[in-house]
Amino acid sequence: MTDDQLLRYSRHILLEEIGIEGQQRILDARVLVIGAGGLGSPVALYLGSAGVGHITLVDHDVVDLTNLQRQIAHTVARVGQPKTESAAAAIAALNPEVQVEVIAQRADAALLNTLVAQADVVVDCCDNFSTRHAVNAACVQHHKPLVSGAAIRFDGQISVYDPRSAASPCYACVFPPDAAFEETRCATMGVFAPLVGIIGTMQAAEALKLITGVGSTLAGRLLMLDGRNMEWNEVRLPRNVDCTVCAKMKTPTVIQ
Repeated sequence: MTDDQLLRYSRHILLEEIGIEGQQRILDARVLVIGAGGLGSPVALYLGSAGVGHITLVDHDVVDLTNLQRQIAHTVARVGQPKTESAAAAIAALNPEVQVEVIAQRADAALLNTLVAQADVVVDCCDNFSTRHAVNAACVQHHKPLVSGAAIRFDGQISVYDPRSAASPCYACVFPPDAAFEETRCATMGVFAPLVGIIGTMQAAEALKLITGVGSTLAGRLLMLDGRNMEWNEVRLPRNVDCTVCAKMKTPTVIQ
């Protein structure tokens, strides 16, 4: 670690739970972020500012004026640009040392199979169930921890799905692929601007905790936020032994 890095990350290094060793883990980490919008913006900015060595951003969309109410990685000057490039520019402005790989296409199964295998942690910031299930399936296949968040209107939720743990459910254990969920989009339902910041920032925190080994993660717990009243509710999530995605997968390591 250079003198400049020791200075830049000094507030992390001062934390006994992180220190120089933990910060080095952050510098060496590779994080895959799916979605560079409302949730992906704070995730990308906080992971970048914290010094995650390599961040891969995947998003097929471009910056639109309607995004700027909540997607804080983007600016008026970058309207019309791919969101991945805009978010990469925002990270570079904060921390030019971070290597950012941008992939301006939809995250399909083939792409995820390659990218998830290369990542240490995957952060799902997308806005549709089909992509979430594709991301989850790839994480289960490659035994990679997944930090999943969602936000719509005034309601948000976050959890960690860690296939390295025998006790942790996967996303499909909680939200089965064949279940009839109503797809909701902020373009038609609306979203409270700070809500995505709250959930996205917590996703970044969970990703950094997974990288450094600090504390206990949200694996096996679903946190739900009622933004109208600022009330949190927690639901314990058991693993579904009959899950069509993770039930037949071998668990290589039990995470305490």
